[in-house]
Amino acid sequence: MTIDSVRGAPDTPELAEPELVQLLTPEGERVEHPDYPLDLSAEEVRDLYRDLVIVRRLDLESVALTRQGEVGLWPSLLGQEAAQIGSGRALSENDMVFPTYREHGVAWCRGVDHLNMIGLFRGVSHGGWDPTEHNFHLYTVVIGSQTLHATGYAMGVQRDGVLGTPSAAGTIAYFGDGATSQGDVHESFVFASVFNAPIVFFCQNNQWAISEPLEKQSRIPLYRRAQGYGFPGLRVDGNDVFACLAVTRKALENARTGQGPTLIEAFTYRMGAHTTTDDPTRYRLKAEEEAWKLKDPIERVKAYLVRNDLAETGFFEKVEDEAKQLGRELREGCLSMPDPQPLAMFENVYAESHPLMTEEQEQFAAYLASFEGSGEEGSR
Repeated sequence: MTIDSVRGAPDTPELAEPELVQLLTPEGERVEHPDYPLDLSAEEVRDLYRDLVIVRRLDLESVALTRQGEVGLWPSLLGQEAAQIGSGRALSENDMVFPTYREHGVAWCRGVDHLNMIGLFRGVSHGGWDPTEHNFHLYTVVIGSQTLHATGYAMGVQRDGVLGTPSAAGTIAYFGDGATSQGDVHESFVFASVFNAPIVFFCQNNQWAISEPLEKQSRIPLYRRAQGYGFPGLRVDGNDVFACLAVTRKALENARTGQGPTLIEAFTYRMGAHTTTDDPTRYRLKAEEEAWKLKDPIERVKAYLVRNDLAETGFFEKVEDEAKQLGRELREGCLSMPDPQPLAMFENVYAESHPLMTEEQEQFAAYLASFEGSGEEGSR
């Protein structure tokens, strides 16, 4: 008797190759899709390229700060820039974003200072930005829980009666392929489907849920799961910023006009580690990474710009210089961050004063005061 027979694992059923929405090939050639037309000016393409380059630079600088002990942890987005910039630039001002902890590119699109995210992972803040100011919720570390928050928010928008009006707002929830094994995600699908909630579920399938490959998450392409819940699902080339922009733009428009939820599976690849505490060499092959380097989201946009004479050499140099400068500013800002006062942990726990919280704060203040004059307080 084999191990598989004990587990009762049948052979994977034969399935047709999933359709991949792609508007820009890895070689930088523009292709058309009948369901997702996209008309971009040369300036708009250059802006997307700038976004991609800057976000990658800020991400790499954040990794370096972690390696040098200045940041406790960092979840890199390396390789996933197109999925985030494309979907992020599809958002309207009124749309609300519910991210995981890796959506640094979407945060950039929403105007969130990257230094605020560094502060969170440096441990000097509990969040770092006002979600209502940017319509970008705080990072969620609990895997998949933000999909429930997003669905509830979308149902609230629906009950506000603004769908189909100029002030209509869509909701987008980001999560990874590993999160699709969490119950929260499936509960969100049920509620969103039954109540026809105006939400887009954006799954960045980077093919590795930490060290677990996709085939241990699902026996079918992830986007097909939407069919079982009764709403549309599709797979997009997650390394194609054009396709991610067009697909997300249409899905959000459907949400805002009362046509309900959509599941987008952005098929991409996590080029770096899950976080800076992870070692991907222990569970995947170098050849796999090398193959995906040929699909780099930045290089294909650059190839498109060069192929069509939409940018001169000076443009690329200017973008690189700007990215380097922002990287330097990020480093300087990180190193100059003051440590929070110990009693600050009690701030903003409750909207109003709470007797138990006040008592604990007083006890801790007395504890800190006991070290005054002993020389120990300064060493803590």
